Amino acid sequence: MTQLDSLTTQNSALIEAWLNALWVEKGLSDNTLSSYRRDLEAFNGWLAHTQLPLTSVTRHHLLKYLSVLPGQGISSRSQARYLSALRGFFHWAKRENRVTEDPTHDVQRPRQVASLPDILTETDVEALLAAPDVTTPIGLRDRAMFEVLYAAGLRVSELVSLTLPQVSLNQGLVRLVGKGNKERLVPLGEEARHWLVRYLEEVRAAQGRISQAVFLSNRGEQMTRQTFWYRIKAMAKVAGIRKHLSPHTLRHAFASHLLNHGADLRVVQLLLGHSDLSTTQIYTHVAQARLSRLHAEHHPRSGKTP
Repeated sequence: MTQLDSLTTQNSALIEAWLNALWVEKGLSDNTLSSYRRDLEAFNGWLAHTQLPLTSVTRHHLLKYLSVLPGQGISSRSQARYLSALRGFFHWAKRENRVTEDPTHDVQRPRQVASLPDILTETDVEALLAAPDVTTPIGLRDRAMFEVLYAAGLRVSELVSLTLPQVSLNQGLVRLVGKGNKERLVPLGEEARHWLVRYLEEVRAAQGRISQAVFLSNRGEQMTRQTFWYRIKAMAKVAGIRKHLSPHTLRHAFASHLLNHGADLRVVQLLLGHSDLSTTQIYTHVAQARLSRLHAEHHPRSGKTP
């Protein structure tokens, strides 16, 4: 093993030690830990060119690294995420006496331009929900998945990992454990409950209980995020939806449509499982932006000046 390989391995081992500490102390999800790992390993890869151990990183090195990210096409939002991961790592390293100084101290977050998710209208959602062919097992499963996702505002990771004991059909509720192991109960509504019951009775029952997952693939295994993403894109094409979609398309629509119909912001926060109200507030901007656009398009005097 070369000196460079040895150094990179040492850095990676230190990163894993931090991630293990995070898992023990905060109970973060696998997806969050994987995201932190990718961000730190990207920094580790950059350090390989300077042959520098993580324990010797200074504020100068950190600023130099952050300065090259825009040239690589890394958005300001992603840059801020990288810095957040680095800050968490070095806070831990200093606490554990792995480093004497925290190089992230006084390093400012990259300036970000607020971006709003591209929200589906209620008509768009109706078209998407109706797109699967419910005369087929896959179509019925997809319809049930879309209905549950939209009705409960789930994260995709929460949907694909949903288990049978988490669902109470009698009460019409799902019990979720979100980020930070925070538990919440979310109502399904009659429409989602109807399609979920149909799927469980007509499709899922025939697949047995080899897996506790509610939504299974053709092979009887738990659905993956990637498979769900493929299915929602395929059904959006069938529905004639041309808007940019993300894995959280229906979660965004859930929050925006609730606010459009007068739901209280803190109620939406609880339903989404957000720990910080500011995270939920972006949807108020979405609602306001939509109202402003509708006013400009339809009010007879919106474009007139005295």
